[in-house]
Amino acid sequence: MQYDNDFIEKKLRRWEKYLNEYRLPAWEDIPDLGLYMEQVLALLTNYLDYLPPELKDEQFITAATINNYVRNRYMPKPRKKKYYRLHIAYLVMICTLKQSLTIATLTQMIPNDIPEERVKEIYTAYRTRHRIAAEYFVDQVRVIASPILHHEERRTAASVSETSDLISTYAILSGLSGLLAEKLLLLGSAAEKPEEKPEQKAEAEKANE
Repeated sequence: MQYDNDFIEKKLRRWEKYLNEYRLPAWEDIPDLGLYMEQVLALLTNYLDYLPPELKDEQFITAATINNYVRNRYMPKPRKKKYYRLHIAYLVMICTLKQSLTIATLTQMIPNDIPEERVKEIYTAYRTRHRIAAEYFVDQVRVIASPILHHEERRTAASVSETSDLISTYAILSGLSGLLAEKLLLLGSAAEKPEEKPEQKAEAEKANE
């Protein structure tokens, strides 16, 4: 497929500007009034409005999806069919992380049975990390796409001058980043398991003979 690099440059610059200004909602700004499903969906669409315009028509979250998260205990149950700040914070984190992590893995980062004050701490730290990571991402795009964006002084061995190569590079980086995050989460889970006593290990080995 052939791409118009001038057109791509304009689109990248516009998205770069938006990402630099984008912020997830602060904990205190998330409503805690008790919202019904349709209100939650509208709120999430507003909060997570950082997708490129070409992708905004895709419905990234549905009532069925949220019900599935609740049923599988990936997040707390609503209270009398109403969702509060606690629930919306979970959904914001899940929706922004599920692009690269499996939903089941996410429960290791944000368990569904922790006190609300702990959820607030996790969400607030995540919001800060999201902003820092977005800024870093934008800076790296400037480097990788430096020939397209005419930042020749920032060109490196990884820089590309063709849009097709830019697509391939970020598809590869996305996959590798997801694998790294999953691996680290699994390593953390393994470290939390109680160490097996020598006699237990010997018994297990004998049973497997």
